[in-house]
Amino acid sequence: MPRLLRAPALSVVVPRSEGLLIPLAALLAGSLAFSLFLLMVGKSPLAFFGLVWTAGFSTAFSWQNTLSQVSPLMFAALCVALPARLGLVVIGGEGAIVLGGLAAAVAGTVAVGWSPTMGLGLMALSAMAIGGGWIATVGALRIKRGVNETIASLLMAYIAIALFNHLVEGPFRDPASLNKPSTLPLAESLRVGEMPFISAHWGVLVGIVACIACWVLIERTTLGFAARIAGDNLRAAQVQGLPVGKLVIGFTALGGAFAGLAGFFEVAAVHGSANGSLIAGYGYTGILVAFLARHNPLAIIPVAILLGGFAASSGLIQRRMDLPDATILVFQGMIFVAILLSETAYGRFRIFTPAYWEGR
Repeated sequence: MPRLLRAPALSVVVPRSEGLLIPLAALLAGSLAFSLFLLMVGKSPLAFFGLVWTAGFSTAFSWQNTLSQVSPLMFAALCVALPARLGLVVIGGEGAIVLGGLAAAVAGTVAVGWSPTMGLGLMALSAMAIGGGWIATVGALRIKRGVNETIASLLMAYIAIALFNHLVEGPFRDPASLNKPSTLPLAESLRVGEMPFISAHWGVLVGIVACIACWVLIERTTLGFAARIAGDNLRAAQVQGLPVGKLVIGFTALGGAFAGLAGFFEVAAVHGSANGSLIAGYGYTGILVAFLARHNPLAIIPVAILLGGFAASSGLIQRRMDLPDATILVFQGMIFVAILLSETAYGRFRIFTPAYWEGR
């Protein structure tokens, strides 16, 4: 009897664990490859990972630094994960972040004297509208002209950064910003503060809520079901009469809106104005977060925390190990390569199939 009860449970649990175990194995493989790299340059892998733990997760101050990185990573990952459910690879979230931040900063100058609620609302909506419209253009190019969304989104990110630099250093520049061009500083009433009892701004909570809401959208609504059908087979979805064009543009717009929201929080909670610090690479790290989470909005939350801890440790690693600040980027790059290679492993192991366990 215990055997009869055990087999059906395993036949359900083990196959579902494939989506967890393979990314974890890829993370471990990337870490091992990076460890070999450290040994080649005469550095200790144990010291490296010890400093990552110390700087990212060991103390309340470490968690404060980690959580400061988490909010934009979650939003940037959603910009990748939502279109991915339709089979699209959109990697241009960095452009939506910087333009969203610029839109929020400009809206903040318009909202001077407004109530904080109305002012912050205008800033957030402006950032989401600009970010959503920017990435929705990628979806429209894919549907209307057949332009590859990966190339289009990447090129549009470069255009967005160039446009951002032109506007910040030109028409929207604060005359008082000399060495580091920026927009006018936000009024104190239009700054986003920290949450009570947690040394992190409200963007972290909003990001968590956004991930949960996106999971509900994808997994528990007819709209999400239609998107998953289109992602499995775009041509079949068109034959069945699903509004594929609207789904593609809508999901890319929603992903871009979240990326724009990341820019809003970076301006309103961190920098206080739009400047070059907005071009921090969150949009590119968000690609790694989304792929490591298998485009699951709920899994994005812990993965963003993990990658946020990695990013928070870069300064300490530079000081203690005499390594470049970009060492963390090398580490992330190796993990990303391992994640891409792990895609070939899905469906290749019989242990993850129900048939393997049903006879046991």
